[in-house]
Amino acid sequence: MVLKNILIAGIVGAALATSVLTTSALAQAPDINVAYEQFTLPNGLRVVVHEDHKAPIVAVSIWYHVGSKDEPNGKTGFAHLFEHLMFNGSENHPGEFFEPFEQVGATGMNGTTWLDRTNYFETVPTPALDMALWMESDRMGHLLGAIDQDTLDEQRGVVQNEKRQGDNQPYGMAQYRLQYGVFPEGHPYHHSTIGSMADLDAASLDDVKGWFNEYYGAANTVLVLAGDIDAKTAREKVAKYFGDIKAGPPLPHLKSWVPVKAENKHEVIMDQVPQARIYRQWAVPGRSTKDKAMLDLAASILGVG
Repeated sequence: MVLKNILIAGIVGAALATSVLTTSALAQAPDINVAYEQFTLPNGLRVVVHEDHKAPIVAVSIWYHVGSKDEPNGKTGFAHLFEHLMFNGSENHPGEFFEPFEQVGATGMNGTTWLDRTNYFETVPTPALDMALWMESDRMGHLLGAIDQDTLDEQRGVVQNEKRQGDNQPYGMAQYRLQYGVFPEGHPYHHSTIGSMADLDAASLDDVKGWFNEYYGAANTVLVLAGDIDAKTAREKVAKYFGDIKAGPPLPHLKSWVPVKAENKHEVIMDQVPQARIYRQWAVPGRSTKDKAMLDLAASILGVG
């Protein structure tokens, strides 16, 4: 045991020395500058444009400022459930959302939900950009008429099966204990994004409509266009397809809350797994901070080499 501790200390010491050298080298490197322009429509939709004509494609990414942090007690998992509902067609395009994109050769079509955001994205050939913007604007402004009880029940089942698959993997239950342990009761990050089975069962059509009307307005959204497009063209196209969408209600913006632990907390979970596993987890500053970038660098060096 003593030898093991010495060995670990030696490895860590070497890694920290490497960290200093790497950080010094990075400090001498030129700053990364991704040029972009941005503008805001009268309805509050913020648009970011990065012009790059190397290939005749445009990456379309739309970010809604809503995630599992916005779910009240009894509604866990709802942001992720709603993400699934967004792919089942809209009022002016019934049917699967992916079909028109597959026909024009689009790539990277998907969506994700996390604590702070829900995003949807695809990369399309330049001539298909109008179609992509129309599709995104239609489900942003004209979705609820396309969602019925059968659609809700179907996607509820898909999400619950996704939860079962994650929970039943080796070490699958550790994610919940880690999140509960780091973020205290009452913290917006205390519960998991996938939610609980009971809360998913309780989700109703009224919940769906309320969630959409509260969080999916233009003023709560950022649209990013990157690739074979310029800001002038982007402004014209975005105004055409998104200009008449409602801003949505004003929403509070939560401040960062990094919980501080007065003492270490240890927890042991017994399960049928191939081998024992040790997790060490801390709450750290958010991803937009310099501290987070430096911690990522240190973790990469210490954990990967």
